[in-house]
Amino acid sequence: MSDNCRFADTNVLIYTVDCDSRKKPIAIQLLLKKPIISIQVVNECTNVLRKKFQLDYTRIAEIMDNYLKTVTVVPITIQTVTLAWEMGEKYNYSYYDSLIIASALENECTILYSEDLHHGQVIEERLRIVNPFSSKKEDSRKN
Repeated sequence: MSDNCRFADTNVLIYTVDCDSRKKPIAIQLLLKKPIISIQVVNECTNVLRKKFQLDYTRIAEIMDNYLKTVTVVPITIQTVTLAWEMGEKYNYSYYDSLIIASALENECTILYSEDLHHGQVIEERLRIVNPFSSKKEDSRKN
């Protein structure tokens, strides 16, 4: 598998604005790689910025505009939804996680950056899930 196409889950974007997080510099570096995100990630990010960070929509729009200069946003279609159902059934992920996986697969990504999925898992023999925020110590405890 080559690393020519990367997909970023919502948490990558969120950590770029979380000033208290050790994860912020990692997230910023990932965004500089110009990943793909889906419109679902835009929606989830907006929701977190509003609820958790209690930002107004003007500030959210500024933040999202900065993301949109760096990432490529892809739509979700009925084909994406259908693939998500298949992936959810096959890999036992929630619907929304399966929708992220389906979007990454549809866009021929080889890496999916996510803190919420199974680090190291390979989906459909072509999409590797990478938790860029886990430490080596945490990884060795999981294995």
